[in-house]
Amino acid sequence: MPVDLEIVSPEKLLLSRPVDMVVIPAAEGELGVLPNHAPMIVLLRGGTIRLYEGAKVTDRLFVAGGFAEITPERVTVLATEATPVTELSRSEAERRLAAAQAEYDGANKLDVPALDAAMARIQSASAMLQAAQAA
Repeated sequence: MPVDLEIVSPEKLLLSRPVDMVVIPAAEGELGVLPNHAPMIVLLRGGTIRLYEGAKVTDRLFVAGGFAEITPERVTVLATEATPVTELSRSEAERRLAAAQAEYDGANKLDVPALDAAMARIQSASAMLQAAQAA
């Protein structure tokens, strides 16, 4: 019995299909979801979503962040940005990482929310670069 997976970005529905398992980059770490998973809502960090058919990864998508709603039958990913790993650009990832690092370096060190946001962008850009290099 598969789990229904939907990945949605602000622009469109990117993917909707049943999978045997999906691994998502939750803020607390990688989270594998199988059918009958306990319901939860999790924050996503920048990273790669892996879709499984049996024990084989069939697709990989980079997400920059967002949320995932998990029920026993369904996983709905609401991504701020999602791109198939095969379409990632290493130069774009490097540009984003440099911009995020510059933002962090220029931030007021007493402005904790600004520092946290800049660190999240650094982490996301680093994950994008890693995924682009592995593709």
